[in-house]
Amino acid sequence: MAKKDSKGRKDTKGSGSAEDERGAKDAKGGRTGAQRAEESAVAMRDALRVPVGERISLSSYDASATPGGATAPRSKADGRAARTRMAEPLAGLQERLWAASTAGDHRRVLLVLQGMDTSGKGGTVKHVIGLFNPVGCRVRGFKAPTPEELEHDFLWRIRRQLPLHGELGIFDRSYYEDVLVGRVRELAPRTEIESRYDRINDFERALADDGTTIVKCFLHISFEEQRLRLLRRLADPDKHWKFSPSDIDDRTLWPAYQEAYEIALERCSSDAAPWYLIPADRKWYRNWAISRLLLEHLTALDPQYPKPDIDVEACRKRLREEG
Repeated sequence: MAKKDSKGRKDTKGSGSAEDERGAKDAKGGRTGAQRAEESAVAMRDALRVPVGERISLSSYDASATPGGATAPRSKADGRAARTRMAEPLAGLQERLWAASTAGDHRRVLLVLQGMDTSGKGGTVKHVIGLFNPVGCRVRGFKAPTPEELEHDFLWRIRRQLPLHGELGIFDRSYYEDVLVGRVRELAPRTEIESRYDRINDFERALADDGTTIVKCFLHISFEEQRLRLLRRLADPDKHWKFSPSDIDDRTLWPAYQEAYEIALERCSSDAAPWYLIPADRKWYRNWAISRLLLEHLTALDPQYPKPDIDVEACRKRLREEG
């Protein structure tokens, strides 16, 4: 029987460990910890990234997998501890990005969260975005369009909620709803739905050209795990407000939604705006993986505090002389 690789996809290759080979090279090459960390970060992005231009079959991805090789935690306790260790560097990088914007740096980050109900979009906002200073974050959720929004192009409401320079923007659902729910529920003519993929690609390319780093995460949950989470919601009176009978109705459309996601992942994953497939059956892994992705992207941006336009020594002298 074919096993599944580190991405949770079926793999028929041999069982030799690339991690072991890299470890041996580290010992011989004498690379620094920083160099090894940088290389493992790149490997992590590769482990989660959806191949560009390839057909995607979600059934071939294990929603309970923990991609990342030796980098990934192996238990809930390890995952929480690893995420806690990322809190300080994440907050520091975010502060630098915000500070750099005051000196004209136009760069910003947009985290797009998509997934079936209960896949953890809200949980990600709570546990991952909670690591950042809320002053520099812009969290927006997209439900069914309002009558006013329906009078405009589907991207109109999105443009109004984009993060400003220096901000970390988070979309809990996004413009992809218009090729997901829109496709499954036939909320627009098929020709209109088909045209939206190219318009999304153009939109994301323009954002990237304007200095936006786009991190699109598809939270991949299994059919059975969703059922268990819905049952837990019904068992907890404090969670009843999050439940709707339509959640059960949507489960009857699971194959159609999976196909809609596969099409979106295939047609709208590009070098400028790649998709990352996050196994979401394990909440602790989901939170760690998205935290790690944000850390990698912010580290690659390497924002810098602006150089002061004041005479620091003169200001220090004035304050000392006051006493």
